[in-house]
Amino acid sequence: MFPGDGIPMSFLTVQALEKHFAVKEGLGGGKKVLKAVDGIDFSLDEEGIFALVGESGCGKSTVARLVLRLISPTSGKISFRGRDIWELNREALRDFRKTVQIIFQDPFASLNPRRTVFETVVEPLKIHKLAARNALRDTVAGLLRKVGLDHDVLNRYPHEFSGGQRQRICIARALAVSPKLIVADEPLSALDVSIQAQILNLLKDIKRESGLAFLFISHDLNVVHYFSDTVGVMYLGKIVEQSNTEALFREPLHPYTEILLSAAPQIKTTAETGLPRHTEIIHGEVPSPIDIPSGCPFHPRCPKRFAPCDTIVPRLEAPISRGYAGREVSCHLWNPYS
Repeated sequence: MFPGDGIPMSFLTVQALEKHFAVKEGLGGGKKVLKAVDGIDFSLDEEGIFALVGESGCGKSTVARLVLRLISPTSGKISFRGRDIWELNREALRDFRKTVQIIFQDPFASLNPRRTVFETVVEPLKIHKLAARNALRDTVAGLLRKVGLDHDVLNRYPHEFSGGQRQRICIARALAVSPKLIVADEPLSALDVSIQAQILNLLKDIKRESGLAFLFISHDLNVVHYFSDTVGVMYLGKIVEQSNTEALFREPLHPYTEILLSAAPQIKTTAETGLPRHTEIIHGEVPSPIDIPSGCPFHPRCPKRFAPCDTIVPRLEAPISRGYAGREVSCHLWNPYS
């Protein structure tokens, strides 16, 4: 598709996105600015899977809420199919709400305990008038079969289900309107480990069958490796590295990414040595997003810091070294004094 001037239309594009919150310091204290998202850029292709990964509090979920237009940005732009989502008229916004759906972290909190499964899944079908009245029950039953649930659950309530079953209901509700993009905000973290693989494989199957795009938010690197096409690594509201998934896991460039990968649980051993990957320990606490360090935000904890890291903020850009096409990193080791 094209926006009209012959330039290919991007599916989802985020440009210089910022979200700051005013925070009051104690009783009688003044206000400071919490930089939850601090100027990030990324794009997502149609039918692609872009994952945002990082420690808790780095801004991943805030990005999800911004993309869904649940909160407004401090500055920056989010374009969906070539249109700024904050300039959509009423009709276009209704279409956006139908095309972009979310799967929340907590499947119990995101379900109304007073509504049956049928009432929950049928609601978006009624709102968007996507099925005839006499076909609603069969349509909902078909959606439930798609996520591995039998039609006999239609009249049951959320408290009667396990966490994994509730998440399947949430996925069925999201699929009801035939979306093109699903924002999955930590969809596995509230589930037992034994159930996580089932839900992840279900999402993988849905992706393959329906050709959906995913913005996938997670702190679990093994899940991201299995599920995503491209990855953005976030730290203190910034993306510090962005890459094709396989390239990033094969050779991380940013010191923070290296440490994250080394700390991830390893099931297999390395082919080169037959020994588990060496685990690097990250020292110190994550600085407050209210008081972000000068220079590179990671420099107080970085084992590879040197003089410019303390004072000069590195830009996210392609490494000057050859052999890293399509990758971006925010580090003076790769882009000196950028």
